[in-house]
Amino acid sequence: MKKIFTLSVLLTVAFALQSFAQSVGYSAVTYTDASRSNRSVTTEIYYPATSAGSNTPIASGQFPVIVFGHGFMMTYSAYAYFYNAMAALGYIVVLPTTESGMSPVHANFGADEAFLITQMKSEGTNSSSFFYNHIAVTSAIMGHSMGGGAAFLACENNTTPTCMVTFAEAETTPSSMAAARSVTIPALVLSGSVDCVAPPATNQVPTYDSLASACKVFISITGGCHCYFADYNLYCIIGEQTCDTNPPLATADQEDATLDFVKLYLDYYLKNNAASWTAFNDSLQVSHRITYQTTCPLTGLTENKPKSKLQIWPNPADKLVNVQFGSTGNYQIRIFDAVGKQSFIEQSGYANSAEETETIDISSLKNGFYFIEVNNNGVRSFNKIIKE
Repeated sequence: MKKIFTLSVLLTVAFALQSFAQSVGYSAVTYTDASRSNRSVTTEIYYPATSAGSNTPIASGQFPVIVFGHGFMMTYSAYAYFYNAMAALGYIVVLPTTESGMSPVHANFGADEAFLITQMKSEGTNSSSFFYNHIAVTSAIMGHSMGGGAAFLACENNTTPTCMVTFAEAETTPSSMAAARSVTIPALVLSGSVDCVAPPATNQVPTYDSLASACKVFISITGGCHCYFADYNLYCIIGEQTCDTNPPLATADQEDATLDFVKLYLDYYLKNNAASWTAFNDSLQVSHRITYQTTCPLTGLTENKPKSKLQIWPNPADKLVNVQFGSTGNYQIRIFDAVGKQSFIEQSGYANSAEETETIDISSLKNGFYFIEVNNNGVRSFNKIIKE
């Protein structure tokens, strides 16, 4: 029975992921970071559109933002397989094109990635912006190789992004491993088992071990190499051929394995799809293409709304959430993070009437989604709430 359930969940999630299938638009933009002497951050953006093409109208809705940093001497276009797939699934993929020369400044690149997260949030509230009212509250910082190392620099002491994901992260200056000690958001670290450019043993593994995230996942793609987290790139291939001339896994196979896990991970963290978390963890346990480590619970919390007169509002909320129990008796309210691991807020008491309302202050929580558990006379209910 368990295998049938797992297959059903995987097929359901796969159908949900494929059914979005938006056209992909793209735009080249230069943003200015006033906090860094008006630094220009040249950027390519791929987004869900009403039709494919340059600067075509953005599709209806609000979309999570992914900022993705390129590898050393690699262009943003080397990740076409990734940004086209994710934009078609309803994400806005933002790719800084800075620090692409022979002497990149890693600290600047990490700062560019962090800046673009806050910049895109600002674009969502700017009535004159192309992205006005199209930016969701959730976001991720990602990167490959040098861009992966820079992602750790970007997320150091930074809880603005919802989560981070890295491909074959390479050690940077300043150290991405040292920065990981101050990264507390959920993190997914991907590695190729035969990577000889940034070997896992001296790059991704110690960085993963250093992460301060309560929920972190390490995936090693069996037979995966450094460059095949991207499409063909001459400079990367030349570098890899100096240490391994015959990678055992084809590019298409490594990209496919990468997308399989990353789509589920981001669908959970950025789109609040609890079924994707179940499918992600099931895939970790049954896939023959990877090995893994994790500190996360194997299953996240899922919504469970027993038939009652319980009411929770507003949702999304900014500062206060109201809970009306619909019955008398003892109650306990707890608010958990997205994986149901950490309880941030707890309140309890006694409801003297069905109309009694408890108000919870969530202003201290960072933006994102949470689960609110209401236990009223032994009847437990889990409901998703969004803090924005």
